[in-house]
Order: sequence, then C-alpha cells, then structure tokens
Amino acid sequence: MNKLILSFALIFGTSVLVNAQIEKGPKIEFSKEVHDYGNIKYGGEPNCTFEFKNTGNEPLIITNAKGSCGCTVPDWPKEPIAPGATGVIKVKYDTNRPGPINKSVTISTNVTTGKDDQGNPSYYDAVIRIKGEVGPAPESGTPVNNTGAPTNN
Repeated sequence: MNKLILSFALIFGTSVLVNAQIEKGPKIEFSKEVHDYGNIKYGGEPNCTFEFKNTGNEPLIITNAKGSCGCTVPDWPKEPIAPGATGVIKVKYDTNRPGPINKSVTISTNVTTGKDDQGNPSYYDAVIRIKGEVGPAPESGTPVNNTGAPTNN
C-alpha cells in the first residue's frame, strides 16, 4: 500500500514540476491591436502608433512588418527589444483614397510557437489593424492643361 501511495505521489510531483517549467524566449504584447482613425479628411496625415512590450525572457526581434496593401506603410524597430522593454510600430495610411479603411499589418517575429512537421521552429506573426473612413475628395478647381496653365473655356 505504501508503494502505491509513493508511486502516486511521485507521478503527481513529476507532473507539477513539468508544468511549472518556465517558458523561454521572447513574447510580444500590444497595448492595443486596433486603431480607429474615425473620420479622416481626404489627403490628411493619418499616422498612428502601436506600443508593444517584450514580456518574455529573451530579446524580441521583429524581422518584418508588412501592410495588407501598398496604402498601409509600417515602420518598426530594427534593433532587438530586451526583455521587459517596450517598442513602437508606426503605421501611416494613404488618405488619397476615399471610403472605408479596414487594413492590417502583419508583424513577423522570433517568437516561437512550437515546431513544424519537420521539427523546425514555427514563428508567431502578430496582426494589428487600422480602421476608419476617409472623406470624399475635394471638388476639382479650375481645369489645368498639360502645361500646368489654366485652360480658357
């Protein structure tokens, strides 16, 4: 009976130790994942920032950041972010396109999510979003010919 109790205690203790292991590596956490511009004037300068923190225990590296189209341009830190440190990703949207905005930026990192079928590390891609509405284009003024001079009508 004592051997049975000792066996159960050993199995329980081992499972607790396995679950208590500290995860190694970088982790990325954003203070917000969506920025709502609201209504933006056509041709305006809509820039926004997404602050993040490396909550892991190894340096975080952002290897790439890509907008879902050419109108969404991200700028990200190229240097590693130390554990506990913060960083900022800046996003600019081209407002020379009237209508609704619903775009994303995919951020490639060195945060691992496990291994693929071949045993290679799988990496985490974070996604942040921007949304809003660009107002109508201003009405055109005096027509201009190819030389840049006003036309005489």
